[in-house]
Amino acid sequence: MYGLVNRAVRDLVVSLRGEPGWQRIRERAGCPDEEFLSMQTYPDELTYRLVGAASEELGLPASQVLHAFGEHWILYTAQKGYGDLLDGFGHSTREFLSRLNDMHGRVETVFSEMSMPYFELQDHPSGEPERFVLLYQSQRPGLSAFVVGLLHGLAKRFGETIEVSQTDDRSQGAAADRFEIRIQHG
Repeated sequence: MYGLVNRAVRDLVVSLRGEPGWQRIRERAGCPDEEFLSMQTYPDELTYRLVGAASEELGLPASQVLHAFGEHWILYTAQKGYGDLLDGFGHSTREFLSRLNDMHGRVETVFSEMSMPYFELQDHPSGEPERFVLLYQSQRPGLSAFVVGLLHGLAKRFGETIEVSQTDDRSQGAAADRFEIRIQHG
């Protein structure tokens, strides 16, 4: 993963536990770098170790850390100069998700070594306009809680409230992680 991801993990941890908490997590994860370079690639395993160490430091399951990081990622990237890029791909959670693969294509032109996940937005079988389905596929395992956090972060960004339930899980043999999403009104 690119350093920008690990910098966001650091930012989240510092916001929750301060610089001393980050130093404990960094050491526990065996991370020699004090700072991550945004455009440099780092092994995925390092990011997984950082999440595991954060889980220990915070006393939370890794899934809760990933969820919190997903929400934080949306706000962090917007603050770090990517807000205009995010704005260019939609003004609602559903609209943004329908264009997410296009945005990832643009990001890949800058981050050429990045392996982006694939998202497929589908209408919900009920036909209700406030409900839809998101399929998620990635070469990186174990990130479905991160995706749920991303979805909640997007909803916050667009002033929406959502419910998300995961109905299929790749870790249990499904072809893709499948999430049902409902935009709540009122």
